Amino acid sequence: MTYRELRVDVPGVACLWSVDVDGPGGRVVPDGCTDLMWHAAADRLFVAGPDTTAHTTTLPPGRLVGVRYLPGAAGFGVPADALRDGRPDLADVWTRQAAEALTERLRGATAEEAQRILLLAAPAAPDPLAARVRLLAETGRVRDIADAVGYGERQLRRRCLAAFGYGPKTLHRVLRFQRALRLARAGLRFTDVAARAGYADQAHLARDVRDLAQAPLTALVHAPTES
Repeated sequence: MTYRELRVDVPGVACLWSVDVDGPGGRVVPDGCTDLMWHAAADRLFVAGPDTTAHTTTLPPGRLVGVRYLPGAAGFGVPADALRDGRPDLADVWTRQAAEALTERLRGATAEEAQRILLLAAPAAPDPLAARVRLLAETGRVRDIADAVGYGERQLRRRCLAAFGYGPKTLHRVLRFQRALRLARAGLRFTDVAARAGYADQAHLARDVRDLAQAPLTALVHAPTES
């Protein structure tokens, strides 16, 4: 399985990506993002919602291309929690007519053309408040986040579910996990990863990673993933 990313300077978009599926599915770990994907061989246009645990791809051989939206920035017109842990066809998210029209445009397109078509057809919808909550959630407590944006905790939870698919505690946990993964892949010792990412200790880091990714941190560092 060969995975490629292309960073683009588009607000709300994390990257464009493609993966050649030629064997057992790869592990996709929670990152808070939402993806719009096209698998030409399967003639399938679908969405990957924000995950709360690792997801193993089960697709036929062929090239899969997609647009990855930053947490809170996907513009599908439905609350993010309706997509959580899901892989629905776009026809079940948009109208069937709109999804079929987009599918027709994608048929026969190269990977690069398909990425551009997806990006233009479903532009990101960055929300300044959601972006601020995302930054605060990387390190802040729920009460501190609520105070910073002028919300009560219940109101913050409702807003987070709609924007991110998670409540603020889960959002914090997922973002902390991703920070730990970046630090570990950069070569830091796991004790230093735990301290810098905000875990109580290395044991806390190990438990949280295994719970979210269904694998130890060593396996994630040394094995390619799609997230």
